[in-house]
Amino acid sequence: MAQQTLFEKYGGFSKVSKMVLAFYDTLLDSDEIGPFFDDIDMSKMVDHQTKFVASLLGGPASYSDKQLHQLHNHLDIRDAHFDELKDVLKGTLSDHGVEPADVETVLQEFEQRRSFIVGQPHVD
Repeated sequence: MAQQTLFEKYGGFSKVSKMVLAFYDTLLDSDEIGPFFDDIDMSKMVDHQTKFVASLLGGPASYSDKQLHQLHNHLDIRDAHFDELKDVLKGTLSDHGVEPADVETVLQEFEQRRSFIVGQPHVD
């Protein structure tokens, strides 16, 4: 029998969608991260992010590294922003009953995509 993915273990798209909504509730209150979403259609963003988080959990939806880069390369996302996103993701997953070892697995998957989300360092 095939091993259950974390996506299946934690309830599929329905549960992931609830996690993503909670994730954005926190992010939108952030002074550093919130402004990135000022002019964004949040219903589309939640849909895309639900698919992305589902893929981090081993679910069926995924984005290629090239797509991640294209979606983020026009933004001035720095390592500090990524780190805050990662912290919020960790807290959200934990708050929704994801076991600590599984949280770490998801964070490792997220970390592997840092270079496609974070922009190139700027020289001031």
